[in-house]
Amino acid sequence: MSFARVRALVVVGLLAVVALVFVVVALVRDTQSNAGAGEGCPDDWPRADVTLRDHKDVKINVLNGTDRPGLAADVAGDFRNRDFQVQKEATQKKKIDDVAVLRYGPKGVGSAHLLRAYFLGDAELEYDPKRENDVVDVVLGGNFQQLATITEVNQSLGDLGAPVAPPGSCPMSVEG
Repeated sequence: MSFARVRALVVVGLLAVVALVFVVVALVRDTQSNAGAGEGCPDDWPRADVTLRDHKDVKINVLNGTDRPGLAADVAGDFRNRDFQVQKEATQKKKIDDVAVLRYGPKGVGSAHLLRAYFLGDAELEYDPKRENDVVDVVLGGNFQQLATITEVNQSLGDLGAPVAPPGSCPMSVEG
């Protein structure tokens, strides 16, 4: 074996050892192992359920915030076809111009995150810390066209990232 090959193998081996040492040190000194566990959270703050729910576990109310008659019923049917639990459909008196508004409480954070993907991230979020249930109100606005396809929803979920506890709340502990 030539001297150049031996020298190259020594350099590559040395780099591998240095990389291994850095990885071990990073894992041992990790200070984020309890990140998102709700530790250090004030006692009076609500605990937000940031678990991304499956469609069949999401409960929604569909409200029409437009002048288009029957919009809530049509969209509620679309959501039922996608295995969501539609609790009610109604017309809201106050009209909105947005694509949609999602109203939810601490128990509905993960559900609202999933629903937001159906509007490609364009739905406004209205968090109410005093809300007790896990039902999300979906208020359809004047700029609403249609729900996203399954492929678009998956891409939107990737763009949105993981659900995050809203300001003034802490993530619910993951302990069973």
